[in-house]
Amino acid sequence: MGGVMDKVRVSILGATGLVGQWMVKLLENHPYIEVTALSASPGKVGQRYGDVVKWFIEGDVPEYARGIKLTSTDPVDQRNVDVVLSALPNDVAEPVEAKLLEAGLNVISNASPRRMDPNVPLINPEVNWQHLEVLRESKGSWLVKNPNCTSAIITLAIKPLAEHIKELYVTTLQAVSGAGYMGLSYLAIEGNVIPFIKGEEDKIAAESNKMLGIMGKGKYEPWGRPVRVTSIRVPVKYGHMASIFMVMDKEYSVDDVKRELTGFKSLPQEANLPTAPPRPIIVSDRPDAPQPARDLDHMAVTVGRLMASGNVVRMVALGDNLVRGAAGITILTLETMRAMRLI
Repeated sequence: MGGVMDKVRVSILGATGLVGQWMVKLLENHPYIEVTALSASPGKVGQRYGDVVKWFIEGDVPEYARGIKLTSTDPVDQRNVDVVLSALPNDVAEPVEAKLLEAGLNVISNASPRRMDPNVPLINPEVNWQHLEVLRESKGSWLVKNPNCTSAIITLAIKPLAEHIKELYVTTLQAVSGAGYMGLSYLAIEGNVIPFIKGEEDKIAAESNKMLGIMGKGKYEPWGRPVRVTSIRVPVKYGHMASIFMVMDKEYSVDDVKRELTGFKSLPQEANLPTAPPRPIIVSDRPDAPQPARDLDHMAVTVGRLMASGNVVRMVALGDNLVRGAAGITILTLETMRAMRLI
C-alpha cells in the first residue's frame, strides 16, 4: 500500500451475525478503514444488507451499510480488498479462510481454527502487539487470529502483573451472547447456571499461554505458567466476567496492584488509535463492582474486588465479549498493524 493516510479497504465475512454487526457498527465513520464488501451465508447473497440483517445493536443499521449488496465469501468476491475481517462461525471458518489465503488475501479472523498454530500471531493488541513483528518476514498473504473472547478479557486484566505470576486460577461467568444469537435456548438458561462450556477451559489456558509468551523470528515460547480454568454460563445477555486468583513470585499490597493496573498503557494508547480505550484497565473501588449491568465498557476491562494476601492476589475482571472480545479487537488489531506500518 501507499502512504500512511491511504484508506484500508476491508470486507466483513459473517456480517449479519452478532460479531459482524458490531464490526459494521464500529467502522461507521472510521477515519481510515473503509468497508467495501459485506458477506453472508449463501441464501442472503445478492440481497441488500439493510433488508436481511436482524439488527440487534442499539440504534439503526449504519446508513453506509444498508444498501451494500451481500457477496459470497469466495475469493473472487473479495478482490478489491486489502484485509478480510472474518466473523464467521468456527465450524465454517477454516475452509473459507484457507481459500482466501491461497488466493493471496490477508485475513484477520475471530474464529478459533489455527489460533494455536505457532506461525500464526494470536493478538490482543495491548498485551502482545509485538508478536505482529513476525509478519515483516512473511512473503505473500498473512493470517492473524483474535483470541477467544474470555481469553482477551483475562489477558488484558492480568498483563501488568504477568511476569510475576507463578500460577493462575480462573473461574469465568460468561454471558449467553458468547454462544451466538441462536447459541443457547431461553429454556436452558433462564433462572439457571450451566457450569460447562464446551472447549472453553482448554482454550483460555492455551491461548493465554500463547499471548503472554514470546513470538519472534523462528522462535515461539509460551508463557509457561499453569492456568486452571472453570467456565460457567450465566443468564446475562452481555459481558464476560472472571474471578482470578494469582499466585505471585513476591508479596503485593492492594495499592501495589492498583498502581500497576491503572498505570498500564500500551502501543494502542501511545499511538492514540481510534478504537483503543484511553485506559485499557479501569479499576473500580466500589465494593460490588464490576457488574455487567453497571460497569461494562466496550473496549476496556473493568476490574474490582482487589485483594492481596501475602503472595496471592485476587481480582474480578469484566469485559464486553462482543466488542473487546471479538469485533473491537479485530479492528484494533488492524489499526495497530497500520500504526506499525505492516499494512
